[in-house]
Amino acid sequence: MAGHYPSVFRSLPLFDGQFDAYKLQAQACDVLFANYPANTSIPTHSHETHNYGVITRGELILTVDGKTTSYGIGDWYHVPANILHAARFEVETDEIEFWFKHDPKD
Repeated sequence: MAGHYPSVFRSLPLFDGQFDAYKLQAQACDVLFANYPANTSIPTHSHETHNYGVITRGELILTVDGKTTSYGIGDWYHVPANILHAARFEVETDEIEFWFKHDPKD
């Protein structure tokens, strides 16, 4: 897996999903250090977790409920649980994702 994460993160277990990521398991959420190659597209889907993320390199083009927003380096995003969304990465992109089983705002 590519990406610019320090070696300590690259020694974490790999996430078993639609994309490459290192997984740091926490009690309240899963933490993923993800790398998306250029021209990656993730089709419309939903999941039971509340996802928050921050872009550390590149750009995320995220469509949530039909509205498309672009997120760059340092930008945070949120995808509520059970909401249809899709993602595109036109350039190689790294991000840190937090997949909460319960919304931390509750």
